[in-house]
Amino acid sequence: MAKVGLVDRTIADIRLYMRENHLLPGDAFPSEASLSETLGVSRAVAREALRALAALNIVEIGNGRRARVAAPDATALSMIVDHTVYTRQLSIQQVLDVRRTLEIRTVGLAALRRTDLQAQELQAIVEKMFTCIARPDDLMELDILFHEVIARASGNSLYSIIINSFRVITRQTWHIGWRSRASDENRRENIRCHERIAMAIIAQDAARAEAAMVEHFDSAAAVLIHAGVI
Repeated sequence: MAKVGLVDRTIADIRLYMRENHLLPGDAFPSEASLSETLGVSRAVAREALRALAALNIVEIGNGRRARVAAPDATALSMIVDHTVYTRQLSIQQVLDVRRTLEIRTVGLAALRRTDLQAQELQAIVEKMFTCIARPDDLMELDILFHEVIARASGNSLYSIIINSFRVITRQTWHIGWRSRASDENRRENIRCHERIAMAIIAQDAARAEAAMVEHFDSAAAVLIHAGVI
């Protein structure tokens, strides 16, 4: 128990070290020996603390180089969301409700803040979606990317992390929803809904973008209810 407490304290000390030394993503820590000496712990404890932070994607380790500050991503939050759904502490309906709330906001911001490059990326994704209608796995990945680009275009990196954290859950439910859209026309209409969202963002029409996103999530909820998922 003493070692666990020491590791926890060292984790906190490493995070404090990052802040006091103004370390940013990509910046390297001192060598393991130097860091352990600075923190007043053994190299084994320092190594275990760094590994724990690496599991949370706060630190990058490996390849024989010194540990570095990691860029923020959604991995840790995604694991939490997946775990709470798997253990039935959170339902798919609750996840969808949170996503709906967040994505109505992100799409409105994206319409106001998107760059020309992001607008072109959204348009290209929609065009690819139409060509992938017979390849559901590819289409699913494009669908996920579409929403992640919108989150990124919102200009708020926290929205991007949260939206990206839903990736695992989306991959678990997407094919169920796709099969529930039994006809080719129904499936094409789903892609056209993405197209309406993209066109509203490109036109920088926040109200139209939000309305299209509401339509999209209402449709997604309807097919999942029909499939008995929610």
